[in-house]
Amino acid sequence: MIKLHDSYFKPFINQADIQEAVKKIAEQIADDYKDETPIFVGVLNGAFMFVADLLKYYEHPCEVTFVKLSSYQGLTSTGIVETLLDVSEDIANRSVIILEDIIDTGRTLQQLVHLFSNSNVKEFKIASLFFKSDVYNGEYAIDYIGINIPDKFIVGYGLDYNELGRNLKEVYQLNQKHMINLVLFGKPGAGKGTQAEFLKDKYNLKHISTGDLFRFNIKNNTELGVLAKSYIDKGDLVPDEVTIKMLQDDVAKNPDASGFIFDGFPRTTAQAEALDAFLATKDMKIDATIALEANDEVLIQRLLERGKISGRTDDQDEEKIRNRFDEYNEKTAPLKDFYEAQGKFHSVNGIGEIDEITLRLGKVIEEL
Repeated sequence: MIKLHDSYFKPFINQADIQEAVKKIAEQIADDYKDETPIFVGVLNGAFMFVADLLKYYEHPCEVTFVKLSSYQGLTSTGIVETLLDVSEDIANRSVIILEDIIDTGRTLQQLVHLFSNSNVKEFKIASLFFKSDVYNGEYAIDYIGINIPDKFIVGYGLDYNELGRNLKEVYQLNQKHMINLVLFGKPGAGKGTQAEFLKDKYNLKHISTGDLFRFNIKNNTELGVLAKSYIDKGDLVPDEVTIKMLQDDVAKNPDASGFIFDGFPRTTAQAEALDAFLATKDMKIDATIALEANDEVLIQRLLERGKISGRTDDQDEEKIRNRFDEYNEKTAPLKDFYEAQGKFHSVNGIGEIDEITLRLGKVIEEL
């Protein structure tokens, strides 16, 4: 997965398949024109890599020039094709092969045909590395086609998204926004916070930690913060509806997120049911719950080391750490049953290098 500007793109066509398609087109053109010297006309900007590679595979005399047309802005076509650079060479009575990076609806092709139909060329043919046959209007024959593709926005190998991505060796397609909502479990010291930071950046997710929410609302004396503090000061548990309202407000503040990582909530089956009910009102759902599993003894040593640096007293007492583990086990067991019944519970090995654990988590998310 890569990010260009505000959008995410996933791998679509690898480098080897692209080169095979380019070579195939070069060989087909050679069969037709090896006894004369055709003029290749590359369509800028997108076709520059296609033209360069095709010439490497084309082993016969040829000439090359370029035109520049445009109909795209961002992710969509404007429907208006502009000629930004015209053919300067004398092409009368010559065989011309137009080299397009991609043909979709055919609007740009229509302008190209108009350019060459009025130029007294001997003949002209059209080659396109990528061809969206499902949306092509079919007005003109495409003589040489590299790869048929579905109607997806693609970048790479000369194709861009607002000028980014042209230098990619492979082709990526737009990752249509699919909201992924995760619940992240893990004993103290399992690395939930660290992994949540990596996952939120990689998948454009918003990390919602209930601990952070409580601290923010209480520190800023919000209505919910004052209400929560009133329960905490009396030694009472904050009601689930207050926590849910905090979550609801935070979700509303992030309409562009591709999903959410819920950390620290739910802690009980009742809270899990309340979270499901809230998400349903937003036409959302929990896609997966992921538990970072780790050996208690490993985590104890990790926390004791952390306690030396952080100064947290609850990370400096082994008995307190074990009590926290017992509390986690007691509360998480019914939640595991709850999400397993929905087919949404996943266990991931939380021991190893940080990037190794991130890779394990990523495999679970990619399968969603």
